[in-house]
Amino acid sequence: MRLGLRLPQRVGTDLRHDVTEVAGAAERAGFDSVWAWERLLFPVAPRDSFTPGAPWPSAYRQAADPLTVLAAAAVVTERVRLGTSVIVAGLHQPLQLAKRFATLDQISGGRVVAGLGTGWAVDEFEAVGMAKSERGRLLDETLDVFDAAWGPDPVNYRGPHTLIDNAYVLPKPASPIPVILAGDVDVSAAGGPNARVLERIARRSDGWMPLFPTPGAAGAQKLRAAWDLIRQSAATAGRDPSEMEMIVVGNVAFSETPLDDDRIGFSGTTAQILDDIASVASAGADELILDLHLQDWWRNTRQMLDKALEIRELVSAAGI
Repeated sequence: MRLGLRLPQRVGTDLRHDVTEVAGAAERAGFDSVWAWERLLFPVAPRDSFTPGAPWPSAYRQAADPLTVLAAAAVVTERVRLGTSVIVAGLHQPLQLAKRFATLDQISGGRVVAGLGTGWAVDEFEAVGMAKSERGRLLDETLDVFDAAWGPDPVNYRGPHTLIDNAYVLPKPASPIPVILAGDVDVSAAGGPNARVLERIARRSDGWMPLFPTPGAAGAQKLRAAWDLIRQSAATAGRDPSEMEMIVVGNVAFSETPLDDDRIGFSGTTAQILDDIASVASAGADELILDLHLQDWWRNTRQMLDKALEIRELVSAAGI
């Protein structure tokens, strides 16, 4: 299983130096990828939350622009993939986003991974004049525009928010950009998985980017069952599921003492985090993104990087 690392973007980050330092160190240490995430703003009184009823994490107060962060990482690395985990499609004009991804792919020599999600924050959608209720359709249009803009010229496309009339759209990506979609495909949920989310991932994406909320064997079983369902649906749609990849996001929250069995995935001691990494690997994940800077444990970039390098060594030693 490949291992990726989220780059520093939050409050307390020295963007001029920390991004390039972490990207270079991650590549030298053997990480396979580096990732950036998106939060457009931090409302003082948010109208909703990713976890209903919970406050937004304090780290959300700043999330530096992900594609700009990845461009900085691109110029100091040669090998690691550069991914978004995730960009909220509906917060961007689709053609402009397609051009930004293609430009970054040219700068990096074809190393970009476009991780996209529908988003969940009403405050962010309203800030750009969009409605949260349209988020699925906005993502679908973004995928359509990517196909058109990254394809042969001249480009012709007409959609709800984009019109390309017999025009050249350059640059093109240096190589095909994998588009990985986030979304909840919980086969154990009441009523089964969200059919629209499942269909979009199976038919339109190059892979799936889930979280890992349930640790241990139970979590691995749920993750594998969902992944099997996605691949079966992709095969039914006439696609080759072996060409898709599952990239799991691990939002790490460290504890000095072991947490009980009811903990959420990637919370607890270093030993418990390593158990979760092994569980994700056993579920068939192709890659795991370690995020060590969203939680209150984070103090500064140097501390985060030291811990990331320690985990990288432990994972290698364990043969995961």
